[in-house]
Amino acid sequence: MSKIASQVNKNSDQFKANVAYHEELGAQLRERIADAIHGGRDHLIERHRKRGKLLPRERIDLLVDPFTPFLEFSTLAAYEQYGGKVHSAGVVTGIGVVHGTFCVIVANDSTVKGGAYYPETVKKHIRAQEIAEKHQLPCIYLVDCGGAYLHEWDRVFPDRDHFGNIFFRQCNLSAQGLTQIAAVFGVSTAGAAYIPALSDEVVMVRGNATIHLGGPSIVKVAINEDINPEDLGGAQMHTTVSGVSDYIAESEQEAIARVRDIVSRLNRPLQKHVRTQPVQEPAYSIEELKGIVNKDMAQPYDMREVIARIVDGSDLQEFKPLWGTSLVCGTAHIQGYPVGILANNGPLFSDSSVKGAHFIELCEQRNIPLLFLQNVPGFMVGKAAEQGGISKHSAKLVYAMSCAKVPRFTVVVGGSYGAGNYGMCGRGFRPNMMFAWPNSVVATMSADIGTNVVMELARTSISKPPTPEALEKLDRETRAMYAEKSGAYYATSRLWDDGIIEPTQTRDVIGLCLAVAATLPPEEGRKYVYRM
Repeated sequence: MSKIASQVNKNSDQFKANVAYHEELGAQLRERIADAIHGGRDHLIERHRKRGKLLPRERIDLLVDPFTPFLEFSTLAAYEQYGGKVHSAGVVTGIGVVHGTFCVIVANDSTVKGGAYYPETVKKHIRAQEIAEKHQLPCIYLVDCGGAYLHEWDRVFPDRDHFGNIFFRQCNLSAQGLTQIAAVFGVSTAGAAYIPALSDEVVMVRGNATIHLGGPSIVKVAINEDINPEDLGGAQMHTTVSGVSDYIAESEQEAIARVRDIVSRLNRPLQKHVRTQPVQEPAYSIEELKGIVNKDMAQPYDMREVIARIVDGSDLQEFKPLWGTSLVCGTAHIQGYPVGILANNGPLFSDSSVKGAHFIELCEQRNIPLLFLQNVPGFMVGKAAEQGGISKHSAKLVYAMSCAKVPRFTVVVGGSYGAGNYGMCGRGFRPNMMFAWPNSVVATMSADIGTNVVMELARTSISKPPTPEALEKLDRETRAMYAEKSGAYYATSRLWDDGIIEPTQTRDVIGLCLAVAATLPPEEGRKYVYRM
C-alpha cells in the first residue's frame, strides 16, 4: 500500500523538454568538473610529474580500498573567482574507505598556486574537519602546500574561522580519539608545517618532502643563515634528527602504503554498515528525474515522483498524507538504510510546518536519519497566514529541525527561498552534508519579488525621489544581481553546499551518506513526541 504509483507521462512534450534541459545542465557540470581537475595548468602538471609526484586525486585513488567510492566535496569551490585560476580551491577533500574504515581525506594540490590557502581553501579544509567530527572519522592529510596565500592574508590568517582554526580543530579531533595522519609529498611550509606537526603520525617522502616554519629565503632574511631546503626541513633530517617525521618513504606509493598500514592498526571499533533491509532498486528509472523536474521554477511537480526514483522499491510510508499537503513527509529506505524524508510540494503553511515538526520528532525518537529535499518558495505570507499563526508554527519546524540529533542531509533540487531554506535545513543549520542539483537556486526571494521590493523602496524614498531612467536602471541591475548570485555555481563556489551533483547521482550519494551515518552510535537522551 505504500508503494508510490507514478503518474508521469514520459511521452509528453513537457517531459521531453525537461529531459533535454537537464541533459544540457549535466553536460555543462561534467565539463566544469573536468576543467577543475585538469584544466588550464598543463605546464604546472607536467612540472609536477617530472618531480616524480602524483596528482592529489591519483594519491587518493591509491589510498582508498579498491572498488570503493570516494565522495568528493565541493569540487567547484572558488569556481569563477580569482580569474578562474584557483581550481577546486587548491585542495581535494572527501570521504573514502581505507582498510574498511571511513576516513576524511584532505589532499593539497600544488599545481594550483603551489597549494596555497585562499579563503575558500581554508573554508573547504575546515568543512572537511567538521564532517569528520560529526561522523567521528579519522583524518588523513596528503600534504603538498606552500601555506597561506599572502595577498589574501587578511581573509586567511587572523579571524576565528581562518587558517588557525584548522589546527585548533586538528588538535581537538585527535583529543577525541579521531586519529590524525599526515603524509608529506612536497613543501609544507609556514602555517602548513603545523598540519604534519600536529598529526598523530607522519610520513615523509625522501627528496621532495620538506617541513619548515620558514623556508631558506626567510631564514636568510631573518637570521642571515644560508641553508638548503633538505638540511633545513627534508625527510632525512626530520626522520633521523628532529623526530618531526615518524617514517621515511622512498616514493609516494610507499608513503601511501604506510598510511594504509597505519589505518589498518587503529584498533577502532568495528564499523558496521548494517542495512535494515536488502537493497532494492526503485520501481522507476532514476533517469526519469530529468523529465519530471521542470525547467520553469514556477511550474509545480509532485515531489513524490522524485522520491519514487530515489528510494528502495519506490516505497514510502507517508505520514499524514491528507493534511499539510504542501510538505510530503514519510519513511523509506535508500540503499537499505532507513531515512525520514521531508520534501516540498509548495510553500510551507502552518499545517505543513506543524506536520514537519511532528514528523521530525518521530524520526528522532526512532533514530532515523533525515533527508530534506528542498524546492521551497518560503513560508506562506499574507493576512490569513499571519492570523493563522504562521510565525509561531513555522518556528516549531525550525526548532524541531535545529535540535534534532539524528544525522540530517539536504539536497536542493529546485528553488530554496527565504525562511523556507531555513525550515528545510539549509546551510545555516549545519546539516551533516548538503548537496545541490545544477538547476537549483538559493536566494532570499525570487528575482521578481526581490526586484519589486527594491523598486518599491526606491519609489517611496523621501531623500532622493528617482527618475524613470534611474528606476529602469535599478530594475535591470537588481535582476542581473539575482541572476548572478542565486545560481548553483555561485553557491557552490562559496561553499554554501558540499557540491553539485546530477539528479541521477542522488540515490548513490545519499546512500553513501547514510552508510557513513550508520556507523554512529544512537544519541542518548529524552525523545519526546509532542502532538502539535
